[in-house]
Order: sequence, then C-alpha cells, then structure tokens
Amino acid sequence: MDTNTIILAGASLGAMGLIFGALLAFASKKFAVEIDPRVIEVRDAVPGANCGACGYPGCDGFANAVVRGDAPVNGCPVGGAGVAQRVAEIMGLAAGATVKKVARVKCEGHDENCGNRYDYDGFDSCVAANMLNGGPKKCLYGCMGLGSCVQVCPFDAIHINDKGLAEVDPEKCTACNKCVVICPKLVISLVPYEQLTIVACNNKDKGPMVKKNCNVACIACGICERSCPYDAIHVINNLAEIDYDKCTNCMICVEKCPTKAIQGDLSKRFVEAVS
Repeated sequence: MDTNTIILAGASLGAMGLIFGALLAFASKKFAVEIDPRVIEVRDAVPGANCGACGYPGCDGFANAVVRGDAPVNGCPVGGAGVAQRVAEIMGLAAGATVKKVARVKCEGHDENCGNRYDYDGFDSCVAANMLNGGPKKCLYGCMGLGSCVQVCPFDAIHINDKGLAEVDPEKCTACNKCVVICPKLVISLVPYEQLTIVACNNKDKGPMVKKNCNVACIACGICERSCPYDAIHVINNLAEIDYDKCTNCMICVEKCPTKAIQGDLSKRFVEAVS
C-alpha cells in the first residue's frame, strides 16, 4: 500500500468522524430532554439516603415525583420537617404538618416468654432462618433476633438487645423503612415518635394457641377495646391495633390488658384524659 493511499484513507476516516460528530451534536440538542431545574434543587435538598421510604425509587425518583405533583413536599421521612420546609419553598407550596415517625418492634417474645420449637444453627439472618419452617420460635409472628434488620440499617439505629430481640433507638431512627421491609415476620412498623402506647405483639392466631406459645401475647380478648374512652383501639384479625390519630396515651388499655401485650410508661400517661 503506497503512501497516498494511506493518507487518503486517514483523511476519509477523519472526515467521517467530523460528520458523525456533527450529527451527534445536532441530535443531542434536537432531542435533548429538558430537566426542570426544580428537580435538581429538590434532589439537592433531600438527604440522599436513597432508602425508598418515600415510596419512590431513590431520591431522584422522589424529586421527579414532587415536581410532577405526584408526591407531597413532606414525603421524605428521613429529612423530616426541615427538608419538607426547604422542598416546599422550592415548589412554592406550604409544607404542611409533618409527623416524625420511628420504627418499633412489636414483640416481647424473648426466651423467657416464648420458647423455641427447635435449635437453630445457621446464618445470623432472620431471612435465612424463616426459610426453615418459619424459624425456630414457637410464635411464628415474633422477632427471631437474628439481626437482618441490624444488617440493613444505614443509621445504626437498631440492635439486638440482651434479651435477644431487635430494639430501635428512636433518637437515631429516621424511618427509612429498610428494617420494616427486610423483616420476614413483618414485626417492625413505623409509629409516631410521640406515641407512648404500643401493642407489643404481632400474633394473629386465636387466643388459646397464642397463649400456649407466648406468655405476653395479645389474646384478642377485647378488654382494651371495651375500655378505651376514645375508640382508639380495636381487635382486628385477632390482634389489638391502635389508631394513633385517636389515641391520647391515657393508657387505660395498658392497665387493663391481662397479658401486658400493650405497653406504655404509666408515669407519662395523659392524666387529664382519665381524671
């Protein structure tokens, strides 16, 4: 191959590169998708945890949903009221009331209250243990204490306590929802930070079987429901459930519960409600 042929080939390739480059530059401008600058501002305002607690795939998904009008400005539970206010300012809206929530473990079935059906000798993972006939605990709804929730928490807000149960530090919890999602027993839920009265049970079996498996389980007797002056607690699916919008933390249900499945610090009760 002579020198002229090589030069011609190189010139041809260079010319084609310039042409294709120009075409790509034109196409990028012609078909570019314009991004609302508010999306970037909202994305920068949120914490960046990408936890999905808002119901959208990461912080980018949430930012796009807010600008579209599909998500509320106070929809980021990790950011709380401060982030809600900043996002509201970006969108030119009122932030509205933001109720801080934290995760709570609805179980007190440690070894003294709830025994095991078999000895588990496997991975320290509730997800893995649950695959073996629902896990070792007699109560098939309770916390197994093997730490799947601990492993996924990005805020060091949940640990296995000295009784072998998962326990949340409310001061560190951001309600990112990861522990709620990973728990195979669905024994963790988000509740208002200020809520003092909690049903510490997740068992939905009928009373006799529940009592046989755990000493402190809800037996669906309905005493709490009949005693509550605010219609704030009802037995649903064999389990007492509190309506946090109605609950005043009077803790009458805590006093009346025969198995102590409903918990609350009586020294902090709302005294006016029962005076």
